[in-house]
Amino acid sequence: MAEPTANGVGMPQLDVTTFSNQIFWLIVTLAVLYYIMSRVALPRIASVLADRRGTITSDIAAAEEYKQKAREAEEAYTKALADARAEANRIIEAARAEMQAELDVQMEKADAEISAKAAESERRIRDIRDSAMDMVSEVSNDITVDILSAFDAKADKARVTSAVSERLKGGA
Repeated sequence: MAEPTANGVGMPQLDVTTFSNQIFWLIVTLAVLYYIMSRVALPRIASVLADRRGTITSDIAAAEEYKQKAREAEEAYTKALADARAEANRIIEAARAEMQAELDVQMEKADAEISAKAAESERRIRDIRDSAMDMVSEVSNDITVDILSAFDAKADKARVTSAVSERLKGGA
């Protein structure tokens, strides 16, 4: 047992008489602990660390693989998008060309209709002008005959018609 000190019983682990016994059990405990740790715990910890290292390595490899697949998918998407845009532009150009061709046909049709109406209008204007010239000629002949009759001059219808026609044509 522990020797009493001046104050009573002291701390047993600091008792010099039990140091050899304490050192013996310390060495035995450390040896058992070392044996258990080296044969049981540390191999398990090492295997867990190796498994984790393997998992991390495989996860990194998988991540690189997925990253590469993502790049390839992005390139495929970009190419598909470019192809779709090119196809859309081709369709737009084809539709534009088709609409332009249809517009050209409609414009030609409208031009033909306008030309036909213009020709008809010109013919009608020419007929009206010719009719008006005939009427002017008749009226001029009648007025000339009436004026000459008013002056008691003898008017020959053929001569009056010839004089009025020449004057209307621009003669002297």
